[in-house]
Amino acid sequence: SAGGAAAEMCAAGRRWGRRQRALLWAVLLAAWEAAWGQLRYSVPEELPKGSFVGDVAKDLGLQLPALSDRGVRITERGGTQYFSLHGKTGHLVTAERIDREQLCESLQQCVLRCELIVEGQMQVYGVQVEITDINDNAPGFREAEKELRMSETTAPGSRFPLAEAHDPDSGRNSLQSYELSGDEHFSLAVQAGPGGDQRPELVLAKALDREEAAFHELVLRASDGGDPARTGTARIRVTVLDANDNAPVFSQAEYTVRVPEDVPVGSVLVTVTATDADEGPNGEVKYFLKKITEKSSQTFQLDSDTGLITLLQSLDFEESNSYVLELHAQDGGGLFDKTKVVITVTDVNDNVPEISVRSALSEISEDAPSGTVVALLHVKDRDSGANGEVRCSLDAGVPFRLEKSFDDYYRVVTARELDREQVSEYNVTVRAADGGRPSLSSSSVLALRVLDVNDNAPVFAEERYSARLAENNAAGALVLRVRATDADWGQNARVRYRLSEGRVRGAPLSSYVSVQAETGALYALRSFDYEQVRELELWVRAEDGGAPALSSNVSVRLLIADENDNAPQVLYPPAAAAAGSGGAWSGVELAPRWSEAGALVAKVVAVDADAGQNAWLSYELAKATEPGLFRVGLHSGEVRTA
Repeated sequence: SAGGAAAEMCAAGRRWGRRQRALLWAVLLAAWEAAWGQLRYSVPEELPKGSFVGDVAKDLGLQLPALSDRGVRITERGGTQYFSLHGKTGHLVTAERIDREQLCESLQQCVLRCELIVEGQMQVYGVQVEITDINDNAPGFREAEKELRMSETTAPGSRFPLAEAHDPDSGRNSLQSYELSGDEHFSLAVQAGPGGDQRPELVLAKALDREEAAFHELVLRASDGGDPARTGTARIRVTVLDANDNAPVFSQAEYTVRVPEDVPVGSVLVTVTATDADEGPNGEVKYFLKKITEKSSQTFQLDSDTGLITLLQSLDFEESNSYVLELHAQDGGGLFDKTKVVITVTDVNDNVPEISVRSALSEISEDAPSGTVVALLHVKDRDSGANGEVRCSLDAGVPFRLEKSFDDYYRVVTARELDREQVSEYNVTVRAADGGRPSLSSSSVLALRVLDVNDNAPVFAEERYSARLAENNAAGALVLRVRATDADWGQNARVRYRLSEGRVRGAPLSSYVSVQAETGALYALRSFDYEQVRELELWVRAEDGGAPALSSNVSVRLLIADENDNAPQVLYPPAAAAAGSGGAWSGVELAPRWSEAGALVAKVVAVDADAGQNAWLSYELAKATEPGLFRVGLHSGEVRTA
């Protein structure tokens, strides 16, 4: 008892050492591959959901607090999400229980691939996870009971193929050996197939005697190499018949057929033929499928009487492009021949390219530099060859271009600087077309809004403004409106107006006029007197709401229009000082008695402070003691003898 416990402890120590060495090698390999944008891990199948796979954050050198800020996520190419990223620890964990046999039915190495996308860096890393096998399946026979019919004249040493057991596990956990028990007349031989598989055969070790024993009961046991090993059994009943000395013979040792994947269900793919030289029941041939996977049995049907192989369900090149069937032709006496049918499926262009937007911006500043990444796309086509070669393109005339990123990933980047004032929104259509004939294509639309930058100064509607204002105006009178527009948007396009500093007759300009900041309306703050101020030259500034603000100036000329608000003023003769003169002017002039007609007697000089017609003066003789002796010039004011 003590010796057995010690041996068990030694064995456990050896297993622990192997696991540690394998773990160290996996860590070193993951660190080397992470430096090249690839991560590789290995986990056994059937782990519970949430089991640890690998420390992605450590292997990629990402800080834990930055994981959520950078938008790190896992995407997988299939429809099922097998892994997820733990946001707090940076660990890659299983998202569900993984069955290796379900995912990789016939593959020696089962590798799941996914991508880790760091959105903040627009970076993508490939992740490969190898699913290792555990011994969770026992070998099994398709038929738990089998009846063989043998002639009593069968020579010792004759061989009869037995049904092979199937174990979906791999490596040492798969099928390893067979053993036969039950009767001394038979022994077991195991042959190695072309692919290394074991094919059990029943060997007649001792001549049969139907009169001695008409039936023989045998048990065939299949074992795998697991620890502990799993087994499966099939019962074999041998019925001894009378002599049958001719076995069926197939017309071909191997049948090969190529069919397109879109061949209709129910089509006859190939007909196998075998003949038997015997007569009666010993010459009647029946056809059987012997070595066939479960998937093949659901896809093809063999007519046991005619040898016709027909299609039961649609083929899909992308799921499986080749099938191998092993057929037996057996006569009524139990003799048989075997052949192989190889069905090759050719690809048809039946899958459109798929465009997946893995990361994208919804808005971009108009001053973003050329080469700014706006979207990360993944493009794939499940077809093969030319049918699966995808060409991606963008519509012409847009300021964007496509760049190949990693594997089947593309980046949409800006090809030049944007101008929101010309185009404020883009619907960028990405098109993917395969190389098939006819070509299949798909498209995806990226909606992108261009954000405004304050790159446009306000522009006045006119190069310069002018207005006329009659003097004696009311204070607060509207003079004119200036208007400026800004091609930017929002706060950057909000225009406000103000006067540039200046002085008029020693007083600030702002005491004469003002401009309304929002509307650009220019108002007179006082009543103007033409005789004091005849015109104003001023500048109005329009400034937008950007930071920093942009501005422009415009010249405004204000002309004061004269009104007849001043009476003429007589300069000569001077005003009379005598009382009762009534504000009139008077003067004494001497004229000789012998003055001829037209002689200048006196000249009245007067001025008017107004301008234009308002300052044009005319003279007339208002009163005279001798009206007929003198006359006055209408415009000159000269008094002459008549």
